[in-house]
Amino acid sequence: MSLLNDLININLSDTTEKIIAEYIWIGGSGMDLRSKARTLPGPVTDPAELPKWNYDGSSTGQAPGDDSEVILYPQSIFKDPFRKGNNILVMCDAYTPAGEPIPTNKRFNAAQIFSDPVVAAEEPWYGIEQEYTLLQKDINWPLGWPVGGFPGPQGPYYCAAGADKAFGRDIVDAHYKACLYAGVNISGINGEVMPGQWEFQVGPSVGISAGDEVWVARYILERIAEIAGVVVSFDPKPIPGDWNGAGAHTNYSNTCTVQIIQGVANRGASIRVGRDTEKEGKGK
Repeated sequence: MSLLNDLININLSDTTEKIIAEYIWIGGSGMDLRSKARTLPGPVTDPAELPKWNYDGSSTGQAPGDDSEVILYPQSIFKDPFRKGNNILVMCDAYTPAGEPIPTNKRFNAAQIFSDPVVAAEEPWYGIEQEYTLLQKDINWPLGWPVGGFPGPQGPYYCAAGADKAFGRDIVDAHYKACLYAGVNISGINGEVMPGQWEFQVGPSVGISAGDEVWVARYILERIAEIAGVVVSFDPKPIPGDWNGAGAHTNYSNTCTVQIIQGVANRGASIRVGRDTEKEGKGK
């Protein structure tokens, strides 16, 4: 294993200018993440300088077998926290060979909206609170839960510390640091209400970059959990009954002033404004 780790951690810049680019895209379910790697002749910082690529869409539920080629368009670049050095992660969206966005490519329409000068002038800020559950791999049961059984009632687990209350913190902290290294604008993490459940926050990020950063953060989390032998679930209700669900709460702000129905620090409101925001006369 020591030799394997040495090989994994080889610093390519010692011997070559070539880099490895991991192209990432969203699969046919709309939630599954796919990726594959290619060699490039040297460092790249602008997605426009990256070559398009292709994949077998019939194997991802995104194309028929008799016309299976789907084209990847590079859209954003992040540093690769796994290979390090000049190696990169590349968030892509997917198109037909004729240049049309495939049906599962939701980024295309979003990018058109965010590139509209009227929208861009509003500087739409997003902060995404991504909740998720860590599951034991072979039984798909939350991490830290007794096999076939249940932990104590919810209450002591939210933002808690201790081996009997916080399960999977090593994965969570590794993910936090890896996202910062990659250039994802991750702003925090915390343990959630249900044991084995966690949350990370991305933002504030402007426009389409918010979506790219959330997807890359999810990808990095999946890769770290893969190393740890743990399954990541973004299921909104992974455990039925009186157990906390998992969502992706969205915080939003722009330069406009509009009147909306909202609640200050009210978790029952459709739109919740924080106390500090209210004190600053914002969020209206």
